Amino acid sequence: MNKRILSIAVLAAVVFASYGAPLENEVTAEFAEEVNQANSNDSSDFKYTADQFADLKLIRYQIPGFEELDVKKKELLYYLYEAALAGRDIMYNQNYRHNLQIRKTLEAIIKNEEARNGNAKELEKLMVYTKRVWFSNGIHHHYSNQKFEPEFSRAYFEKAIGEIDAENLPLKEGQTKKDLMATLGEAIFNPDVDAKKVNLTDGEDLVAKSAVNFYSPDLTQAEVEEYYANLDKVEGNQPEYGLNTRLVKKDGKVVAETMMVGGLYSEAIEKIVFWLEKAVPLAENAQQKQTFESLITYYKTGNVEDWDKYNLNWIKDVDSRTDVVNGFIEVYNDPLGKKGSFESVVSFKDMEATKRIEAVSKEAQWFEDNSPLMEEHKKPNVTGIIGKVITVVVEAGDASPSTPIGINLPNNGWVREVGSKSVSLGNIVHAYEMSSKEGKSSLTEFAWDEAEIERSKKYGGIADLLHTDLHEVIGHASGRINKGVGTTSETLKSYASTLEEGRADLVALYYLHDQKLVDMGLIESLDAGKTAYDDYIKNGMMLQLKRLKIGDVVEEAHMRNRQMIAKWAFETGAKDSVIVKKMRDGKTFFVINDYEKLKEIFGMQLRELQRIKSEGDYEAGKKLVETYAVQVDPDLHAEVLKRYESLGIAAYGGFINPKLVPVMEGDSIVDVKVEYPESFREQMMYYGENYSFLPVK
Repeated sequence: MNKRILSIAVLAAVVFASYGAPLENEVTAEFAEEVNQANSNDSSDFKYTADQFADLKLIRYQIPGFEELDVKKKELLYYLYEAALAGRDIMYNQNYRHNLQIRKTLEAIIKNEEARNGNAKELEKLMVYTKRVWFSNGIHHHYSNQKFEPEFSRAYFEKAIGEIDAENLPLKEGQTKKDLMATLGEAIFNPDVDAKKVNLTDGEDLVAKSAVNFYSPDLTQAEVEEYYANLDKVEGNQPEYGLNTRLVKKDGKVVAETMMVGGLYSEAIEKIVFWLEKAVPLAENAQQKQTFESLITYYKTGNVEDWDKYNLNWIKDVDSRTDVVNGFIEVYNDPLGKKGSFESVVSFKDMEATKRIEAVSKEAQWFEDNSPLMEEHKKPNVTGIIGKVITVVVEAGDASPSTPIGINLPNNGWVREVGSKSVSLGNIVHAYEMSSKEGKSSLTEFAWDEAEIERSKKYGGIADLLHTDLHEVIGHASGRINKGVGTTSETLKSYASTLEEGRADLVALYYLHDQKLVDMGLIESLDAGKTAYDDYIKNGMMLQLKRLKIGDVVEEAHMRNRQMIAKWAFETGAKDSVIVKKMRDGKTFFVINDYEKLKEIFGMQLRELQRIKSEGDYEAGKKLVETYAVQVDPDLHAEVLKRYESLGIAAYGGFINPKLVPVMEGDSIVDVKVEYPESFREQMMYYGENYSFLPVK
């Protein structure tokens, strides 16, 4: 479970912690001003918000400081940029077996003038649907996992396909246009076919009922779990066997197809390797060179041991200004938490902004020693934690267009005993907050009184930044599993991601209202912690419900963890009225009466979640999630949706990547320029033309 977290903003909700969750559309002037100071190269006339449709907003971001890098680093980043985009098709295929063919068909319709002629309203609806597919890397919502309901008709879709010459359509071998219409028509228009990408409903077959393409459609959960049970581990607590595999049934036996050169997704992986090999000679130092080489070896062999060697090299690469995440990493899209989605983030270190996060990482042992965990669950020696703020150059796969704002890797528990990297995505946070200035805020709508509003305006920005820092740097690195207890994917199974993200959130919450942060000079007052608590409880109890449709339950791991913590705290503190539910003018508010007691409750929750993880207590973890995290109050949900409707705030934000353009003299790159695409459609059609390496099979 990677450890990514998105912002808990003062006016908003928190969204992920490992990678791949959407951001919230709220902002404070103080936060924007603070981030502006770290992004002094920002152009005042730069347009951040590019598009808004359905429940989504597309944002452009800049790469401040890129121009000041030397040519060698620019060229290196360009090669890593190309390696990132080379893998984008993989994510579509991993999300659903028909996604690539659907995306390429939609793009063919958009490119074909005759196919576009006719019903303008239907075409407009098809365009919105296509942009939703681009945003989510497939036909299922990137967060809710529900399949999109197309507003255009099946008849229009089939007519548009009929207008396109067969050679311009993504037909499989032996497939006719009629076959294509039938296959895609069922996938898109039949609501009962592959309705949910990831199904986490207790009591159902999580493999058979999930459309995600880590398992062939004929496999069951029982067959997959038996396969895993019979696997030999490579070393100790080894969760990553098979991160880069897809399970299929051949001759009645479950076997693994490996994602590697010469194996599954080879056409795209070969391109990734090509660009990584060009990056090797430009490595900043011997350690970074060794890191690149070990990643290349892993892509060529597909072996778990080589993935471990790469991660061990990557965490040792602490002196390089440039960095990259590239591989099969996050397991949120696997209902069993075993398979990794492709993702890549290319970046360089923001030297000035890193000072704040480094201050947190240097005190990691103090935070561990003074946490409310049971003594036997604390790490006696917290080592190797590297914290930094990065400037993102490009994101791809599971990290794009929807992105985290914080990352903590690697996920492998025994590797994390050696070290880990925690980063905050500085220019992404900045772009999101700047785009949010243009819209309305939910603060005045959902805050109880003026005191809460004024406190949020003053402290919301720093509280948000520190929550991310503490979640990533301290939270995911804290605690230890008891000797002999398996990995969380083995012991906690489908609840592992929710419980781990909740545990990391609770570490952050516990310390956000602690004098230690004042003594460190990170906050001037514990009122910053009060703001963090206000925001978290509002979000977990109410605000994040704007992301659900009436009748839905909570299924996404990060939403589950926030609701679990908030509802559990509300119930625990009910006797002492720690948090109270109040009504005014027919509207619901959740108001904290005692912040110190709430901190104690957060400490109790943290201790229990760590115990569950350390002991592998599946039944206790399941009970917490199923009791607090899943079900939604329908009346409160309807109220939240109505209150948000008047604000016009998109529930999710995603990003349009800058474009790197090499400046050539003969065969040599003498400079790299940055261009900023104006529209989402422009970028995605360009990607479809230039970075579509996987054939439809």
